[in-house]
Amino acid sequence: MKIAFMGTPSFAVPALKKINEVFKVDTVFAQPPRKSKRGMKELSSPVHEISNQLNLDVRTPNRLNDDLEFFKSKKFSLVVVAAYGQIIPDDFLKECLFINIHASLLPSWRGAAPIQRSLMNKDKSTGISIMKIEKELDSGPVLLKQSLPINIYSKHGDVEHKLSEIGSDLIVKAIELINEGKYEFKEQNHNLKTYAKKITKEDEKIIWNMEAETVVARIHALAPSPGSYFDYNNEKLKIFECKLSDKIAEKPGHIHIVDESLFVACKDKYIEILEIQKPGKNKQKIKEFLKGYKFS
Repeated sequence: MKIAFMGTPSFAVPALKKINEVFKVDTVFAQPPRKSKRGMKELSSPVHEISNQLNLDVRTPNRLNDDLEFFKSKKFSLVVVAAYGQIIPDDFLKECLFINIHASLLPSWRGAAPIQRSLMNKDKSTGISIMKIEKELDSGPVLLKQSLPINIYSKHGDVEHKLSEIGSDLIVKAIELINEGKYEFKEQNHNLKTYAKKITKEDEKIIWNMEAETVVARIHALAPSPGSYFDYNNEKLKIFECKLSDKIAEKPGHIHIVDESLFVACKDKYIEILEIQKPGKNKQKIKEFLKGYKFS
């Protein structure tokens, strides 16, 4: 099989490496290098970097349509997509089979931020779906699924890493089935679809007038990046780790310090803050943080 791979972030790297080990990837498509925050140099994506290490041909068009003629000339048998970052145009989908590694148990959480939204929703499980790409977003029939249990203490970074490894194994199984002609795509139940909209700045702000379990889940859903914050004395204090407390709360947002522990009240209970960060500083465990920071 002549296989192309389309992906950009670190989530896609294990799949690219595993596919190349077992089948060999002909061409990789990734998003173009981006300028660093200070604009001093261009930074290649994780997929671009690993492709160079593996001596794979890498294409980085600003618009995928710019590479349509090249794509047609290659006559690929199969294209694997994993968090590429661009919608695949219809003219490409007509050329061969496209399959996607999607980080949810479809039809739940179609869209841009499936892991974060699943964690914020306090789901009991998430997973990987290997699906055929069709015109409507994440609506195509599914070939394989594998679930992963989660809870309110599951952090986005950890879950994403586990799902990327699950996805790398599952995509190899999918390609083997396709290569042997022993595969069957099953339609999703579109009546059960939910959408995972992109994370916004509003999602990052902690709303203390929510139940404590919800606040804990939302904080961990954005850890380690971009992090969740609350305003105190005109500073954005970011929280990356916390846990439920048995303390009953009366006023949401009330700060309570006991010995070397920090508690903040939610709608029903307090939560205990375990890891925090001041603007421009490194993350700190709460014991160290309280040595140099005073709450009134």
